[in-house]
Amino acid sequence: MIFEQNNSIERFGEKIGYVFAYFLFTTILFFALTLLNKIPSSWSYSYIMIITFTITLIGIVIKRFLE
Repeated sequence: MIFEQNNSIERFGEKIGYVFAYFLFTTILFFALTLLNKIPSSWSYSYIMIITFTITLIGIVIKRFLE
């Protein structure tokens, strides 16, 4: 019996994993900053999402540059 590897499912799972990790990191960062009173009271979760997305983009750019 020969099994073919399904790369599309593997890529889909990888992307879902990245999205899940992004939201998990953003939520943990938001709660940590809220508990430590390090963010202004007018900020919401969306501001932390923008900051996390910026960090992610910088990481992707550095990764592509180093390859």
